[in-house]
Amino acid sequence: MLRYPAFSLVARDEAKTALEKLRLMTQRMILTREEMEEVALKRCWLARYWGLCVRHGVHAEIAEAKYKFWSTFVHDPEKVVRAAGEKAKDESDHDLDDTEAQQDLSELSGEGNIENMLFVEQGLRELTSLKVEEALAIAMAQHRRPNVLKAGFSDDLKLPIEGQCDAFELSKEEAEDVSFKQAWLTYIWRRAKRHEIEPDIADERLQFWISQNSKTPTSQVAVDVERGLAEIKKLGIETQLWEESRKELDPDGDNSKMPRRTDF
Repeated sequence: MLRYPAFSLVARDEAKTALEKLRLMTQRMILTREEMEEVALKRCWLARYWGLCVRHGVHAEIAEAKYKFWSTFVHDPEKVVRAAGEKAKDESDHDLDDTEAQQDLSELSGEGNIENMLFVEQGLRELTSLKVEEALAIAMAQHRRPNVLKAGFSDDLKLPIEGQCDAFELSKEEAEDVSFKQAWLTYIWRRAKRHEIEPDIADERLQFWISQNSKTPTSQVAVDVERGLAEIKKLGIETQLWEESRKELDPDGDNSKMPRRTDF
């Protein structure tokens, strides 16, 4: 029988290379545990705000269907996000272990493929394009101050600009919204600090939001929260977290072809 050892070696090497490429491709399409946690929390965000839309009649033609869809992934979105915020307050920068009292957020996210992240990001963009949160802020203010309403959007309902007027107490619903967003900001800045993103300010911001959690929400605290969310967006913190997470999947490889946050 004729043998072709050189050919066999080449074929084996080619097969090995092909398998390695397939492994890397598959790996890049799978979310890390931390990314799955982020997907789970963003699903909570979507479920919460579409639920508020149903309650207040905002975008009534689509709100109920949107709420039913996103709420299938989580039964109590506020509890889950606040738990993530509490965990971010207590954990070290390298501790990713769940406590016994903490629900495993990775389970809430379902299958850990990159399509889940894509779908969630599309949902959040829709929320922004429809100005859902702005409309809800007005709707909640109307319940707080029904006697000052006029036709349309009244300036009396807007949150104060820092230093221009005295802070006032928020309604229970508004205070819950502030606490929800504070938990999210604490969670994001803990991750940023852990991954050494914006190192000049990450620890300061984390400590600030941890300290804010103990305060009674007022209109000025609400302003701080909205500014905090705007800062996260301006600095591209979530994009930086994504890129850092993708690098960790294949630290020695070429990450130029990995999906970027902007692809979503």
